[in-house]
Amino acid sequence: QVQLVESGGGLVQAGGSLRLSCTASGRTFSGCGMGWFRQATGKEREFVAAISWSGGSTYYGDFVKGRFTISRDSAKNTVYLQMNSLKPEDTAVYYCAARGFGIGSASRWSREYKYWGQGTQVTVSS
Repeated sequence: QVQLVESGGGLVQAGGSLRLSCTASGRTFSGCGMGWFRQATGKEREFVAAISWSGGSTYYGDFVKGRFTISRDSAKNTVYLQMNSLKPEDTAVYYCAARGFGIGSASRWSREYKYWGQGTQVTVSS
């Protein structure tokens, strides 16, 4: 059974940092493009960041503005999202997603991701 599990969320003050992790089980995702999305209460799901299978290509949502970094460790089957200079508007549930096996490119579009984690809550206080 393919599964993505996010961790690292929590409560942080504005200006602080968090590192989210997404660990895959059931099958290796080393050949898949991976992404992070978020959804705040009452809002639509929003693209945060994506990374290609090799790590050579990364994309970020416009709001990131250099504050977040996506990376991956294929040996650990894990993708990370380092978030710095957090703002209250970053408060949301953050989801990890994987494209289908053999699809290694990164994508900004949620419809192009096949596997999704359950999400981890990030709350930024002012």
